[in-house]
Amino acid sequence: MTNPHGGSADEDRRTSSGLPVGDLLDTTTITMDLETPTCALAIGAHPDDIEFGAGATLAKWAASGCQIHYLVLTDGSKGSWDPDEDLAQLVADRMRECRASAARLSGTNNATSEDASSDSVHFLGRIDGELANDSDTRRDVTRLIRTVRPDVILGHDPWRRYRLHPDHRNAGFLTLDAIVAARDPHFFGELGLEPHRPRALLLWEADLANHLERADGFIDAKVEALLCHNSQLETTMGLDPAAAPASVGSSREVFASQIAWQLTQHGALAGIDAAEAFHLMDQL
Repeated sequence: MTNPHGGSADEDRRTSSGLPVGDLLDTTTITMDLETPTCALAIGAHPDDIEFGAGATLAKWAASGCQIHYLVLTDGSKGSWDPDEDLAQLVADRMRECRASAARLSGTNNATSEDASSDSVHFLGRIDGELANDSDTRRDVTRLIRTVRPDVILGHDPWRRYRLHPDHRNAGFLTLDAIVAARDPHFFGELGLEPHRPRALLLWEADLANHLERADGFIDAKVEALLCHNSQLETTMGLDPAAAPASVGSSREVFASQIAWQLTQHGALAGIDAAEAFHLMDQL
């Protein structure tokens, strides 16, 4: 495959911008497009992880009537390079940004929808960088799964090789372990909630992708949702918030093209224009 920006696709992967969704391993069997769930729960380690991993898919499902819930496991308090950052304000900002992003993925972009997202965006509040797969955290995730009762859950692939960030690894394993706990009646019976077994799990940043969700028509929604995370423009997206307006606009166009190219690579696994790639598990 040829990289439209010049060079081979392999060269592009080696010299990419370092976006959180990276290289893909080809697999022989690729499934396409789950039936739109009635309810979906996306579980991310940090306030912008869900959009990077599954923003286009969630926007597509929301447009078809799916009720989307978001669970952010940590408070995002490490998301600044400024040693003098007001961390309490950063946490508050990241929660607000997350709700605005969720409203954008829902297809509405006004104060009313942002307020409504408070019912669908859930924050566990564990300390950024210190997320642990412990019993109390599994109980909290299990509680939400049994309360929301999603048809499909989306989350980090904990088996992705050479993954650096501990929160991403632990978030993936927490999701898996909470699915097991939520489905079986003898886990956390003190919650007083009926067990629930989702029909599918989609793991983003997949070490071995075996499923694609078409992203055509929803790439802009993914980009705009990510750009709602204003506190992360520099640290995660490579944008300078203090730059001149013309420069900021140009940088945002570069960021959007990087996301689009990434989704093109994902789609190429099945010969389609654009997609988000996952590892699908449907024997839960």
